[in-house]
Amino acid sequence: MTCILVVDDASMVRLQVGGALRKVGYTVLEAFDGVDALEKLAADPPVNLIMLDIHMPNMNGIEFLERLRARGSTIPVIMLTAEAEPEVIRRAKELGAKAWLVKPLKVDLLTATVRRAAPLDGSKDEIPGGRT
Repeated sequence: MTCILVVDDASMVRLQVGGALRKVGYTVLEAFDGVDALEKLAADPPVNLIMLDIHMPNMNGIEFLERLRARGSTIPVIMLTAEAEPEVIRRAKELGAKAWLVKPLKVDLLTATVRRAAPLDGSKDEIPGGRT
């Protein structure tokens, strides 16, 4: 089963994203910030993709991505954001972010982007970097 980790401090976003992904067949784990996400990943679940908010308390999305990559992880990451700051986008791209989804999210764009990054059949298509 293809598993997506949704990391966002807003419970409504986790509910929306998680619900949409479960509806099309994904297994979804949720974390409320980068610290919680690292703890969940430490339990070694088979995560195929991370949906990552940028602005969160305790550990923001960029800090999380830096720590994730420092651990040697190559899990694909799609950034979730309400705004697109050029310096944040540049740094996330350097750290391997594959795509951007701007909040409020459109469910059809969300599921199409996730299907390209982590297809339910296990194959992978390339996702263009930058804003989707």
